[in-house]
This record gives sequence, C-alpha cells and structure tokens, in this order.
Amino acid sequence: MTVARVNRIFDYEDQVVQLNGWVYNSRRSGRIGFLLLRDGFGLIQCIVAKNDVGENIFNVFKSLTQESSISVNGKVVKNERAPGGFELVLIDLTLHQLSSEYPITPKQHGTDFLMNNRHLWLRSKRQHAILRVRHEIIKAVRDFFDSNDFTLCDSPIFTPNAAEGTSTLFGTDYFGNTAYLAQTGQ
Repeated sequence: MTVARVNRIFDYEDQVVQLNGWVYNSRRSGRIGFLLLRDGFGLIQCIVAKNDVGENIFNVFKSLTQESSISVNGKVVKNERAPGGFELVLIDLTLHQLSSEYPITPKQHGTDFLMNNRHLWLRSKRQHAILRVRHEIIKAVRDFFDSNDFTLCDSPIFTPNAAEGTSTLFGTDYFGNTAYLAQTGQ
C-alpha cells in the first residue's frame, strides 16, 4: 500500500493509497459520510459509504472527534468540487487515538486563551497559512545569501538571566546591566 501525502494526491489518481493524519471535520447523512482529513500538507475530503466500508468501520467513523488521529485507505478519484480537485473513496479506516474535546472552536477566543493553547491554534488554516508565508520569506532570504556565497554565523546570545543547568556562568556588563552568555541551545 502506497502512503501518500495530500499535497501530492494528484499523482495517485485512480489508485488505492493510505493517508495518515487528523480529523479536521466530519458530517454524515444516513449511510454516507464525509470526512475532512488534515495531514500537515493539506486537506482532503474522504467519502465514507456504509456499503463500501461495512458496519464496524462506519461506526468507528461516526465516533470520530475533531483532531482524532487516523489512517485511511481508499481510491483517489478526481472531483472538481472537492478541495484540491481530488477526494478519497474510503475502503478502510484505522483509529489511532480518539481525541478528547478540542478546545478551539470557530467562535471568537481571547488572546490569553489562544496563547495558552498555541500548540493547537497553530493547526488552524489561518495560522498554518501564516507559517507557510513566514517559511517562504525566510527561505528566500537564506537562498539569496547562500547563492551569494555568504556563510551563516550564529553569534553568541546575551540574556538577562541564567539558563538552567549552568555550572560556569559568564557574566558581563552590558550597557549598565549584567548580561550572561547563553549556554543552552534553546
């Protein structure tokens, strides 16, 4: 079984593949369900028909919660209306971890709440898009300097307080305050 990524799903049209990821959203109507799967590279819609997957797998599908981790096997089919132009007709589904209640919902949340749940907030479409733009900017700068024969040099970092696990601390006067040479890679 070929393990694919959502951003390269077009390479596997009419083939059976495995995708690994997290439940972004799901809905169902009678004997058919629609599962939106996120794998870190994009989103893909999966069609879950009770007749195709059987009673047991359809019941597992019905129990899925947002951000549950799963693996799905299915046939890649072209559909212009689907996000990315392709969808997966499910054959099998494996639940790895059923997620408890996901705290970030479409409603507005305050800054404190979002910062306290930053590891989850980064999974949202907007935050993921911001990270991709930031990545491209940093990559362009690095590519420019690399193509012009610059060498990256990580200079020492001064910090106003000592890092953990420092047995030999180097302090120095830094514009009238004491600063310490960071001894940790963090």
